[in-house]
Amino acid sequence: MLPLAFVTTLSIGSATELNPAAVTYKMPDQIPWGPVDARGAQTAVVVGDPSKAGFYMVYNKWTKGNHFSRPHFHPNDRYIVVLQGTWWVGSGPKFDPDHGTVPMPPGSFVTHTGKQVHWDGAKDEDAVLLIMGEGPATATGAEER
Repeated sequence: MLPLAFVTTLSIGSATELNPAAVTYKMPDQIPWGPVDARGAQTAVVVGDPSKAGFYMVYNKWTKGNHFSRPHFHPNDRYIVVLQGTWWVGSGPKFDPDHGTVPMPPGSFVTHTGKQVHWDGAKDEDAVLLIMGEGPATATGAEER
């Protein structure tokens, strides 16, 4: 059996260039993240443009510290995978992060069904998500007053 350090060295030493006509990629440090917004969320567009018609894919990071969206809905379905941290998800027009959310750990898959009210965010740790859907990805507020 080969020592792990030797195997790792072999793997790094045998790196090759990929044909950009066949495979395109970005390393994590090449993905531009937007600034943290007033809700405590940060977004990086990976594919497409969520403000336009067509397929899009974005990373979304909710920063720790009880940062949440308010109740809202989108016109189209959105498909979400939790990549890191715990993401807290609520549904319906009543905003109650302390009693109305369910924790989604890494690896969870969530569908936000179009035209259905939901809200979500992070509590005591950052939550990083991969969100996919058909644009435009507009949001319409729906909080109970």
